Amino acid sequence: MKSNAFWRFTRAGDTESGEFDGEDFTLAQILGNNISTALQRVDREQQLRAREQDLSEQNERLEMFTSVVSHDLRNPLSVAKGYTELAQQDAGELEALETVEQALGRMDSLIDELLTLAQQDESIVETELVALESVAVEAWETAETKQATLEIPEDGSFDADRNRIQQLLENLFRNAVEHGGASVTVTVGAIDGNGFYVEDTGPGIPEGEREEIFEHGYTTSADGTGFGLTIVDEIVDAHNGTISVVEGRNGGARFEIRDLNVVK
Repeated sequence: MKSNAFWRFTRAGDTESGEFDGEDFTLAQILGNNISTALQRVDREQQLRAREQDLSEQNERLEMFTSVVSHDLRNPLSVAKGYTELAQQDAGELEALETVEQALGRMDSLIDELLTLAQQDESIVETELVALESVAVEAWETAETKQATLEIPEDGSFDADRNRIQQLLENLFRNAVEHGGASVTVTVGAIDGNGFYVEDTGPGIPEGEREEIFEHGYTTSADGTGFGLTIVDEIVDAHNGTISVVEGRNGGARFEIRDLNVVK
């Protein structure tokens, strides 16, 4: 009966001959196997927790989409159907058809933004050097900016997914027009060599609401979908960047995006 077998095995500096025997090595092998099994179990548990977290986030996103489809999309659809029936009864009721067009346009915006949100789960695989002025001008041309004005006093460049940065800018431009009106001025420029900003001359965002604006469904505009700034936040997060909202130089909203690996 070797009650001190483990003690002898763990004495790394022991040089006496005959100190280790078959029972010692068997005990060491069992101990090693147990440690290996425990580490494997810990690794599996970590993978399981990560998977559960991913599933939880996906379920939250699915619940959000379900809510939008069942409620937000159904409302403008009902409006479109109702006014279409009215227009059919009275062919001269052109205002009814204009209301239908607005309702269908809102549905189209909701669908586009929902698809964009769904794609945000896709990881960024490839990036490229993006010129701020170039992508801003392209985003301005594709967004519904009406009679608004775009100014780009400072250019810059950064490593990013160009398509997603364009989506980010399009959503910030639309947000500026929705809240600042058709004649709003939007300024885009580089920040200190490590980011860029988008600023407008609209009414601004109260300080107490700046933490909430990136939550899905949040909007103060009757025509807003409530998903534009959520998309912006997720695009920044996908680039491991940061975004903050402050008051602009003219009292409007100023969005500052930083840490996008910007280069001069």
